[in-house]
Amino acid sequence: MAQLFGKKWTRKQLMERIGNPGQIATVRPHTLTNGKAKGVSAVEFSTGSGFRFTVLPDRALDICAAEYGGRSLCWHSTAGVTSPHDYQPEGLEWLYSFFGGLLTTCGLTHFGAPCVDEGKPLGLHGRVSSTPAEEVSVESGWQGDDYLIGVRGKVIESSVFGPKLCLTRSIFAFLGQKRLFIHDEVANIGFAAAPHMMLYHINLGFPVVDAGSRLIVPSVTVTPRDAEAEDGKKQYASFVAPTAGWKEKCYFHDVAAPGDQAMAAVVNPALGFGAYMLYKKSQLPQLIEWKQMGKGDYVVGVEPGTNLVRGRDRERAEGRLRMLQPGETATYDLELGALISSGEIAAFEKQAKSALRGKKTRIV
Repeated sequence: MAQLFGKKWTRKQLMERIGNPGQIATVRPHTLTNGKAKGVSAVEFSTGSGFRFTVLPDRALDICAAEYGGRSLCWHSTAGVTSPHDYQPEGLEWLYSFFGGLLTTCGLTHFGAPCVDEGKPLGLHGRVSSTPAEEVSVESGWQGDDYLIGVRGKVIESSVFGPKLCLTRSIFAFLGQKRLFIHDEVANIGFAAAPHMMLYHINLGFPVVDAGSRLIVPSVTVTPRDAEAEDGKKQYASFVAPTAGWKEKCYFHDVAAPGDQAMAAVVNPALGFGAYMLYKKSQLPQLIEWKQMGKGDYVVGVEPGTNLVRGRDRERAEGRLRMLQPGETATYDLELGALISSGEIAAFEKQAKSALRGKKTRIV
């Protein structure tokens, strides 16, 4: 049943009061028309609860914006939304088309630091986010007493004589709710084994992120990526005001996940506001925290992934690189949403503490 305006509603009760479900929950395809985003297709969602988000089919069905009650959940970079044709694969050039947003997908054959793997130069974070989706369909309709709005499509990353992978993505939400769901399937559609790496680059920003905000994760261990992260590692879960000259810090979290349910959130206690995610640790065993407190570049990335972000060459050498066999499929399921009160934050934190089962987080 839909929860709306402090009350539960059946389909019959709602339809007696409206002419069309679009009066409350909407899914609207459109095309962006300005600047570097000109011609990029977009789908705007509103669940009727105050929760809104925008999906970009031309950018792998990534999520460029999300808000609740007029408050943004995510960070938007100064690069803004760009056409997929602006993608540059070399080195760190990916950053010129990195819009931030609630979700930028990294993969499908590699992500992480630029490197050379088996003689092939690989740039930052892969090419999938700058690949347009195909066979895109927008849907809406009743499922019993629940009203669903969604979008789905396929993103093919393939090369002659190289890996051939297909991401089939579904993003959907329900009337009255303040969360969305992602279901991804990555299939090897070729005839040779292909490397596969997947990272959900979730970028949380002001007002979720501000001085006094904090990270809630049931981490068994937290490992600084490098010397920069080593400095200040005891404050990995706390955030400060925008700071001139800040250098990014990355931390690798081993997350406790009873029943395979992993969880993470960033919350602003002063506002009683935050953003959370739920995912399956068996699908995404790594959680990377990207702590960037710079002026303008003020963002906390909470990023579940299949691998660490040190480059595919290291993942291969250290035995973490997955090879998808011909016809094999990797599946990923995530839930992203808003926490909108001190009570909801406290309940989430209690659940995270329970997941640790009395263990204390170790910083290693």
